[in-house]
Amino acid sequence: MSCGNHHDTDCREVLEKVYSYLDGELDEGKYADIRQHLDECHPCLEEYGLEQVIKQLIAKHCGCDQASADLRAKVLNRIDQVRSELAS
Repeated sequence: MSCGNHHDTDCREVLEKVYSYLDGELDEGKYADIRQHLDECHPCLEEYGLEQVIKQLIAKHCGCDQASADLRAKVLNRIDQVRSELAS
């Protein structure tokens, strides 16, 4: 995905790291880069908002349950496939 505008951090990179951003797993420099991009890029900000809501719903309804490593790998693989399809 790209909004068509130039940004120091590419839209695709931001969306690939949105869960790491939400989880606070990025170093301060990368966190600031993504925050700046979200402040400048409305399409990415909307996508971030959707991801944030999904994460909150999952935490609310499945917060106690631990996903197996196999399930986690399958879900992440499917997310990568969808992102690739959307980028095409």
